[in-house]
Amino acid sequence: MSAGRVLFYVQHLLGIGHTMRAAQLTRAMRRAALDVTYVAGGFDAIETDLAGAGLLRLPPVRAADASFTSLVGADGAPIDDAWRARRRTALLDAFHAADPDLVLIEMFPFGRWQFRFELLPLLQAARGRAQVVCSVRDILVAKSEPSRLAAIVDTVERHFATVLVHGDPDFIPLDETFAPARQIAHKLRYTGYVAPEPPACAMDESAAAVIVSAGGGGTGGALMRAALAARPLSPLAAATWRFLTGPSLSDRERTALAPQPGVVIEPARPDFRALLAAAALSVSQAGYNTVMDLLTCRTRSVLVPFSSHGQTEQALRARRLAERGWAEVVAEEELTPARLAAAIGRALANDAHRPDGIDLDGARRSAAILAGLIGGTTLREAEPAPHISL
Repeated sequence: MSAGRVLFYVQHLLGIGHTMRAAQLTRAMRRAALDVTYVAGGFDAIETDLAGAGLLRLPPVRAADASFTSLVGADGAPIDDAWRARRRTALLDAFHAADPDLVLIEMFPFGRWQFRFELLPLLQAARGRAQVVCSVRDILVAKSEPSRLAAIVDTVERHFATVLVHGDPDFIPLDETFAPARQIAHKLRYTGYVAPEPPACAMDESAAAVIVSAGGGGTGGALMRAALAARPLSPLAAATWRFLTGPSLSDRERTALAPQPGVVIEPARPDFRALLAAAALSVSQAGYNTVMDLLTCRTRSVLVPFSSHGQTEQALRARRLAERGWAEVVAEEELTPARLAAAIGRALANDAHRPDGIDLDGARRSAAILAGLIGGTTLREAEPAPHISL
């Protein structure tokens, strides 16, 4: 028996992090007996397991570059008003066809402001017909304009029943990156981090001594090149290094990674977490999903957070991990092979790197909260549980 119908709107613009987290949430909702229609608005970087949820693809759009200032469609041309009208119609048609009890919107209104042209009409269509919930990660891109902050708060108050914050307030509270969070505190529910299950069994440690990755790869070229040059300078120079390039790494950047003895260069693999659990060390950026993989696999790590174009999310997450002794950090603007090799040496010498006391039950708890909203329960059973340790 279905516990209710959910329309889940997901729009990724550059990397694959939003898609990966949304897929985990979808699988958790399916386990909670919710019927889910997953509405995808981005380009397909990878295939994701949606556990039988319905999938509807809107005309795809992505950011032209890491500045996120320009959006382009399938033909590579900037989107226009005619394109927006087609997208808006497709989304509203999906809403009416799904007839959901609840609409779950990823990021908006805290992000995805460029999609007001279709999301505001969706909110209007849902009024009186379906509850509306926002799904948002732990850290937001800082916004300083008072008018924008006020508009976000107003939109939450007017249209959203709840905001699911996929983080742990004892680690990074939302008000660190969204100053008016206290104004909407009555709407916020911290779910814990949306983290995968630890791999059932790790590979033989000889399979991968060092894993170098950069999520989808779209912004990881400099990290990959620096790691390749750092290998002979590091304490693990004799070990096998496995570079997982990601689907969005450019051909030019991939070609720059010249194969050599002891180095494996290959696309991202579905057994990534098993590789990570067996590795002596990980070198990566500090995106949400990568960090969740590191925490669940309890792998020593060196983080080089993406920080170009004013992006602050990964730097804050990496800094907080470093403060707890769970990772070594090299700032992107200070990245050199020598600095990276030195950080690898520090990470290997760190005996306190294993994470403890952080809530990683976010997928299950999010699904319980949503099912409770649909069922009209008090949600007491979905309140954050004590921190879990892996």
